[in-house]
Amino acid sequence: MSVKKLLVGLVIAAIVVLWFSFDLGQWLTLDNAKAQQAILNDYIVQHFTQASLFFLLGYIVMTALSLPGAAVASLLGAALFGFWWGLILVSFASSIGATLAFLVSRFLLQDWVQNRFGQKLDAINRGIEKDGRFYLLTLRLIPIFPFFLINLVMGLTPLKTRTFYWVSQLGMLPGTA
Repeated sequence: MSVKKLLVGLVIAAIVVLWFSFDLGQWLTLDNAKAQQAILNDYIVQHFTQASLFFLLGYIVMTALSLPGAAVASLLGAALFGFWWGLILVSFASSIGATLAFLVSRFLLQDWVQNRFGQKLDAINRGIEKDGRFYLLTLRLIPIFPFFLINLVMGLTPLKTRTFYWVSQLGMLPGTA
């Protein structure tokens, strides 16, 4: 394993450990949002762009690292920013975060998986190259599997990154709304 891959893996592991060690998910609850609603609303009114960017970046990181809380964060986005602006923020943040998770999976694991199981995956890889966008769209529209798992598994396939992004953006939009 290269030093870059090891470093990326260690940084991701450290963030995940910190998330759970400090129970940061406790702040992403509807009860906490209700308790802080007046303060949050005042801050958003006074610093709308900054609050929007903070929310967007936080959601991207949460999704990219497959941390729990995305469903609650989606509801908070609508409650705090209104339906339409919350939809825009969550839609783009979830797609960007999913694409980052896809890329991390590809960067850290794809070579190992392809080297170890390459011959067994040839048929799947050919299918993904040919019909991957339709397969991914189906998975996004009918969420049988958790999105974080889809992000990680698709990163191991030859699906193009831009295809993954736009199909995810389109396919997750109805569920986000």
